[in-house]
Parts: sequence; C-alpha cells; structure tokens
Amino acid sequence: MKIGMGINYSGDFAETINNLVDFEKVGLDRITVPEAYSFDAVSQLGFIAAKTTTLELATGILPMFSRTPTNLAMTAAGLDYISGGRFVMGIGASGPQVIEGFHGVKYDAPVGRARETAEICRMIWRRERTEYNGKYYKLPFSKEDGGTGLGKPLKIINHPVRDRIPMLLAAIGPKNVELAAELFEEWQPIFLHPEHLTSVFGESLAKGNAKRDPALGQLGISATVTALITDDKEEQKRALELVKHHSALYIGGMGARGKNFYNDLAVRYGYADAAKTVQDLYLDGKKAEAAAAIPDDLASGMSLIGSAGYVKERLAAFDEVGLSMLLISSPAPTHEARVDQIRQLKELVS
Repeated sequence: MKIGMGINYSGDFAETINNLVDFEKVGLDRITVPEAYSFDAVSQLGFIAAKTTTLELATGILPMFSRTPTNLAMTAAGLDYISGGRFVMGIGASGPQVIEGFHGVKYDAPVGRARETAEICRMIWRRERTEYNGKYYKLPFSKEDGGTGLGKPLKIINHPVRDRIPMLLAAIGPKNVELAAELFEEWQPIFLHPEHLTSVFGESLAKGNAKRDPALGQLGISATVTALITDDKEEQKRALELVKHHSALYIGGMGARGKNFYNDLAVRYGYADAAKTVQDLYLDGKKAEAAAAIPDDLASGMSLIGSAGYVKERLAAFDEVGLSMLLISSPAPTHEARVDQIRQLKELVS
C-alpha cells in the first residue's frame, strides 16, 4: 500500500508546495491536486513537477465534461513529459450542480463518456490518428455530424513519454465502478468503508474485472482517508468531528433530494435513516446538526483516527480489500506534525 496526500484547494498553495520536499524525504508516494470549481489542477501540477523529483503527481479529479478527451490526452502527455513519467490522470463525472452550474455543459451519459474518453486517450498516446466513431465523440467531427467537413485525422506531434499513462476513474455508481474495473488502472471511490466494500461494490467490481485486459494489470484502489495517529482522546474527538462535517457536506448538501450520489452511497452502506436525517438538516441550513447526525461508526470506519495500534488494525482492514493507494488528509496542526504523521503511516504500512 502506497501513501499519498491531497492538497487543499482552498489553502495556501505556495506554502504547501515549498514544503513538499519534506514529505518526499519521509517517503510520501503521491501528491493529488483536486479540481472542483476553484483554480485548475493542471497549472498547479506543472509547478509541483518542477519542485519535486520522486512523487507521483495525480489529478483528483479532472471533470470529464469540462475538457474534450483529446484535450485530456494532450494535458496528460504534457504533465507526464515535464515530470519524467510521474503523472496519473484521475478523471470523473463530478455532478450536475458543478457541470451545468459552473461549466454550462449538459451533464449526461457519464459512463459512456468515461469509456470513450479512456479509449481516445490511449489512442492518442499511442500516436495513432484521431479516427474514432463513438456515440458521444467522433473524430474527425464530419459534415454529417454537423461540422464543416474540413476536419482531418491527426496524431499528436510529440512522442509521449509513455504510450499508456495510468488513468484513475473516480466512481461510486454501479455501472461506473464496473467500468473502472474493466478499463482503468485505478478506481477511486469516495468515503470508502472497507467493511462495506464487498457488499456494496463487489458485484460491479467482479463484472468489470471479468472483462479486464490482463495487460492492464490488477486494478488499483485509491481512497482519501482522514488520518491522525494520537493517544489524546480530545484530539481524536476533534478529528472525528472533522470527518463528520466533511461527510455531512456531501451526504447532506451535494445535490438535491433524490439526486445525491453520496447520500445514495450512505443508504447502500446501510445508513438509510441517518442519510435522510443528515440531508434534511443540511438542506434546512442546520449544518452543525447535520454533522452531529453522522453515525460514529460510519465516520470512524471511513477514517484512521486513534492510537498507533488501532490505526495499524484499521490499515489491515483497508489492505484486506485491496487498497493500493491511501490518500491522507491530516488534521495535524502544523507542517512538522503532518510530516511526522506521514512518517508514522509509512512505518505502519511497511
């Protein structure tokens, strides 16, 4: 199991990047830059590539709807080049609130678009001509499709460092999870609870793996987890409260009633009553009450908070379900403390 870390897109980016060398020294494997509706992730990763030497650099995630598959392929090839082959392209569907509200693009067919995006990207990295007749993307875009008829099939000018840059699909819906297992190097679920992984995602993973090309290797699983190794009960309590507030934001506020993927996930985990309560409270503006309504066992099951011995036990649970990349969100109060948390986790997983 590798250890990675995400960058907070609302934090002090420059200060964080200047400190990344300290994380490299204690063995951090990956840095992930999110892209919600803040600054773009790509320019920040280009800056990080120049400041680091060993870290894998990942997007977590690039919404598919805001870039064409060809643009995603070009972007990945460029970041892989300037980093010396250290890039991992994480993509996902995001949600209609962001895609239609912020980007002004119709949110439709996330599974079909993800498949075609992966196929087009790999075609371009192999330096094949852009000849693709998909349901959602057609290259070239012909006169029959509504174009000018002047489009020509082209191939990328530069030679990519790798002809298969690793791709990660962020997904929790059954069909999207199945697609991740079939076609992507990694799958990233949100709010991973290892004890519920098989019951909730097992069928989809099995279906996808049955169609998986052996050349892709075993499916990697990446998950973001709040982690704090401490014997201090008050620190543990505060860290768990952060997990609850973060969970309530998604389970309660990321979407409308009847159209909230994260709320649906909580229901599939077996917390239907709590999911409804959290959503009702959050949408009524009672955010603190919504966070308090997140069950303790749900919050603790999705995090790594406690003594070193307890965290080691929980790491074993994540390892048992095949987790290959643990992306840490640390509530430790200082840079030095966060570096030490990564050091301790590296020791525990090794």
